Amino acid sequence: MIPSENKLNEIPILSFFSGAGFLDAGFIQAGFQTIWSNEYDKHFVKGFASGISSMTGKEYRISNCSSIIELGPNQIAREAFQNTGIPELFGMIGGPPCPDFSVGGKNKGREGDQGKLSQVYINRIVELQPTFFLFENVPGLLKTAKHKVFFNSLLYQLSADYLIEYRILNALDYGVPQDRQRVIMIGIKRKFLKRRLGVRNIPLDYQWLQWPEDSRYVDAKSRFIWPQESPYGATPEKPEIIPRELMVGTYICDMDEISKLPNGLEGLTPKSSKFTVIPEGDVSRKSFKRLHRWRYSPTAAYGNNEVHLHPTQPRRLTVREALRIQSVPDTYILPDDMPVTHKFKTIGNGVPVKLAYVIANSIRKMIEEEPK
Repeated sequence: MIPSENKLNEIPILSFFSGAGFLDAGFIQAGFQTIWSNEYDKHFVKGFASGISSMTGKEYRISNCSSIIELGPNQIAREAFQNTGIPELFGMIGGPPCPDFSVGGKNKGREGDQGKLSQVYINRIVELQPTFFLFENVPGLLKTAKHKVFFNSLLYQLSADYLIEYRILNALDYGVPQDRQRVIMIGIKRKFLKRRLGVRNIPLDYQWLQWPEDSRYVDAKSRFIWPQESPYGATPEKPEIIPRELMVGTYICDMDEISKLPNGLEGLTPKSSKFTVIPEGDVSRKSFKRLHRWRYSPTAAYGNNEVHLHPTQPRRLTVREALRIQSVPDTYILPDDMPVTHKFKTIGNGVPVKLAYVIANSIRKMIEEEPK
């Protein structure tokens, strides 16, 4: 990345498993600055450079394209801090690949090739000692017994140097039109907090982190009465009580608007008889889920043959529609020379930008607010 001009309020972060930068986008919106980034997939590297640069109006690129396994802490520190020494205040963010912990994935856990990367990321946190860190992954890491054992071992490894909080958050509860649960683990360095509080020991009941909450959307999945399936081609009535931000129709049903946006007409165009048969809102099958215009989307996972259909048209979603379901700003543009299949893959892998933003805001308050 070519960094922007330094501002007093920009908190530096190192970004791991950056993908096309959705997690970074939320942190940048909250006033952080990605000073170093790492991504191995060459297509995602292009997506990051194009998307984050177009969104911010500043030139960004992935700093290092090697596997994290090949990158030791000394090399990362040299590249990130330009041999000026590690600063007192900086963070690390990352969501290691999750298929080995996913309920619908390989379930190999810590022994899988991708599962091992979670341990490597934790090792780098321990070695580099950031002021704070964020670790993101799938709920299966907590909900499957053998994966929970591994997760607990990560907590133990970090606990000597960090206070840690973790929760399963659903993007739907933060204004994202998508049912997407993720484990979010946040840590703050004990020494940093002690200096800030002016104490030798941190009080056991000290509330150092306030998790984000939006009263408009709390428990949205169970709180609202969501419309059921409708025959394809029908005109289901729009609910009055459900916030419009939580319905996919708010974002993807105005084709005049979508068609004029970057990536608006890009998509995979295979034909299938299922495109005109599956009811609107039928998301019961593994693939060929048809979204309901007045409901949230199921988890945006567009790889492994999972197909999401437009609510009112006989086709799959376009790239821009998928980006909108991930709450990515329209100013974020994926490049023309990135294959469409990889565009959908990186979109499905990313953290919804709105969710990333509210988490980043909570971390910023944790760092900047005066101790009580």
